Amino acid sequence: MSIERVKTYFQKYGIQEKIQEFDVSSATVELAAAALGCEPQRIAKSLSFMANGHALLVVAAGDARIDNRKYKEQFHTKAKMLSAEEVENLVGHAVGGVCPFAVKDGVDIYLDISLKRFTTVFPACGSSNSAIRLTIPELEEYSGYVGWVDVCKGY
Repeated sequence: MSIERVKTYFQKYGIQEKIQEFDVSSATVELAAAALGCEPQRIAKSLSFMANGHALLVVAAGDARIDNRKYKEQFHTKAKMLSAEEVENLVGHAVGGVCPFAVKDGVDIYLDISLKRFTTVFPACGSSNSAIRLTIPELEEYSGYVGWVDVCKGY
């Protein structure tokens, strides 16, 4: 199970106990915000794409949407989201629980600047009913991100 891999991954940081698991689904931004009792924009959603022959994740604020022009300028290719099957096979997490932790080798992780407005955000933890509260510096550290990007709009 994907959440077990995330818990194991977080053991090296001593934060596996910070993962919250819910009796309800947190598979969408709206459901996660309801489960956590926070604003939807503070959900750090992980969007999965295929670019230049490999999978990548863009972690963005819950109210942000991909701007196709900005994405193409950043990654030099059209924004092509992965199918649910591709996400699980290439990233290692099922849709609804995709997160930037304990992903498969070769998956680059980018953080969108839409997250920078917040002190803390809530990414999923590998299942459709989990999340963790992290500061932005913690998200940077634990995600192993490649860098910050500006590929979203609407926030």
